[in-house]
This record gives sequence, structure tokens and C-alpha cells, in this order.
Amino acid sequence: MEIVGLPTPVFCGVDWAEGHHDIALVEAGGKQLAKVRISDDAAGFAQLTALLTEHGDSEDAPIPVAIETSRGLLVACLRATGRPVFAINPPAVARYRDRHSVARKKSDAVDAAALANILRTDMAAHRPLPADSELVQAIAVLARAQQDAVWARGQAQNKLRSQLREFYPAILDAYAQHKHGLCSREARSILAAAPTPTMAAKLTRRRLQSLLKQAGRVRGIQTEAERLHEVFKREYLHQLPQVETALGHQTSALLRQLNTACDNAEQLEEAVTQAFAEHHDAPIIRSFPGLASLTGARILAEIGDDRTRFANARSLKAYAGSAPVTRSSGKSCMVMSRKIKNQRLAAVGYVWAFVSLTRSPGARAHYDRRRAAGDRHVAAQRNLFNRFMGMLFYCLQNGHIYDETIAFPQPSPELAAAAA
Repeated sequence: MEIVGLPTPVFCGVDWAEGHHDIALVEAGGKQLAKVRISDDAAGFAQLTALLTEHGDSEDAPIPVAIETSRGLLVACLRATGRPVFAINPPAVARYRDRHSVARKKSDAVDAAALANILRTDMAAHRPLPADSELVQAIAVLARAQQDAVWARGQAQNKLRSQLREFYPAILDAYAQHKHGLCSREARSILAAAPTPTMAAKLTRRRLQSLLKQAGRVRGIQTEAERLHEVFKREYLHQLPQVETALGHQTSALLRQLNTACDNAEQLEEAVTQAFAEHHDAPIIRSFPGLASLTGARILAEIGDDRTRFANARSLKAYAGSAPVTRSSGKSCMVMSRKIKNQRLAAVGYVWAFVSLTRSPGARAHYDRRRAAGDRHVAAQRNLFNRFMGMLFYCLQNGHIYDETIAFPQPSPELAAAAA
């Protein structure tokens, strides 16, 4: 029975593409109100907003929108208007489509209607995109780009190292114990000047000192030059001269890729740390042991600053992948590590937990207890990360900085004596 006087809810589905988007509007009863295709430009967005306004969209009661992506100009403009935007996983849309058609037909218009119907029937089961501030959205862009640059740098280093193993073992021996390996400025400077082992063997001590200075080294230059000179003068197996020259040209090309990757990672790190310092949550996040500006920025980028995004600490832990997941059926019950999670947040979580072992006595004691109880290293780290995420949720919700005595309280002397 329709209640007179109350507006009928309307739901919008958007099937996006590179050059156009299909729009479908559906009412609460399932009737399709509109079906239109818009262009991927300002005129198309104006057409969409006009269509929504025509069907009752207002500032107080915006029409929710479902779309299969959380990125792009269309999503950014929809979020800027303040309306709830739901990013639905494409496999979920495909399964929902099969509920209404056994013929497995598919079209952009059908997908748009399926998205609208998902909100109509199951909106409570999905979460809208968080209402993060503009600053934290910028931090997310920079932090993810910097993390991608670090991964690209690792790939470029591995490619170069694999190439050098074919004909240039001297440079690998020279920097086998270096903290940054081939990514160090000194190694890249020497490789640029001597891309083949024959050229490296001809480097004089004075030339090596000059290269080290160009790379930014200020201490122990003469000693390091002597060490490198001795390494490059050792006896090694060699490729044929023309083959070695060709491999040297290939090495120079790979070195240029590595230089670009290193520069990108450094520049993006500087940008993200500057943006992170401007955010009001930065002092709270940096107060935790094991978190610095870069790792703290990565944490903030993934959890955002919308305080209503996570209902409780358990939701945040599940999102980070630190909380275990239980699979129970009949007499079978298994507790397993969570596979579906925010991979970027989980990656920085293991770094956070590892570094905290030398920064927090309480964290170290907690890790040791888990290891003594039978956990492996990764499981103990994940458990510690899980505990930190609960503390972080509480601190951010209440505006408190980290307190070691509250986070890892020491047992009273009576309890300690009883335990002994």
C-alpha cells in the first residue's frame, strides 16, 4: 500500500565506460523510471544531475548512486555534490544480474539497471564511499603513488641485478653488503661511469673518489675508494669483448630506468610527508611506536578521516586484514588469516609491527608472548598489528595520543609474584 504524502525513494545505477556512461533510475517498487546514456564530459555530468533533480534529488534527500568503480572524474564529481556513492564490486554485479536472467544476456543498460536494483534491495549490505576531507584524498593519491614507485624501484633493481649477474659480478660483490644495494647513489654513479667490468677495472683511485663525492658521500671516501679499487681488480670470468660491450649498453638502459624509479620514489616521499604533516591526525598517528611520517601517511591514506566509516574497532581490523576470519560448518570450525583485505594497509602494517619491536617494550613483550605460545613470526606480527589497529581506532575517535602505559599495562607486583 502506498503511503500518500511521502516521496517514493529513487535509486540510480551508473554503468561507466571510457567514452560514455549508461544511467538507470529505479523506484522502490522496482519500476524503471529512466534510462539514458550520457557522455564522459561536463555536459554529460550536467545531464545526469538534471535527471536526478527531475526525479526528486535534493540537498536534504540526495538520490544514492551505485557504480562499479571508486575512481575517476565522474565519481569525484558525484562525491563533491555530497550524495552517497556506492562502489559495487563488478563480480557482485555479475552475480546479481544472473538472479534476473537465465539467458545470461548482458548490456550496458542492463548493468546500470542491475546496479540501481542492488541499492533498492540490498543498500544496507553495502557501504558508501567515505566522506574524507580533500586533504586526506590528496594524501591517499600521493601515498599510493609513492608506494607504487617503491615497488617499481624494486622491480627495476631486480632487473638490473639479473642483468649484472650475466657478466658483471664485480659490482654485485662491491655492494652485496650495502643497505640499499644497487639503489644506492654510489652504486648507480659507478655503474653510469663504468657499465662493464673492463671499464670498472680501469677506474683509478682518484676517479673512484670523485665518483663517490658526486654521489654525496662525505666520510671515508679514500677508504671506500681503496676497497672498490681492490674489488674491481680481482679476477673474474668475462664475456667476449663485443658481447660485453653490448651488455654494457643494455645495462645503461636498465640503469636509466632505475634512476627514474629512485627519483620518483624520493620526490613522492617528500610530497606525501609534507601533506601528511598538515593533517590534524598526524600527531596522533606519529605518536605510535614504529610509525614515522611516510608509514603514518600510508595508514591515514587507507583509513581516511571520516569517523563514521568504521562502526567499531573490529570493522577497522577486518578492513586491515589483521583480524582472523572464522569458517564454521557443522562440526568443522577453522580460524584462518584474512585474505580479502586492503593490501596496501596490510603491507604497511607488517612494517609497523616489525619496527615497533625495537621502539616499544610492551610491543616486544607481546610479540615474545605470542611466539612462546606457538605463533610463527608472521602470525605474531599480525596479532601485534591487530592490537595496534584497535588502539589507533580508539585514539583517533577520542583525539588521544598513544600512551605506552595504557597500551601495554604492566602487571601488578602481586600478580607478577603469583605468576612466578
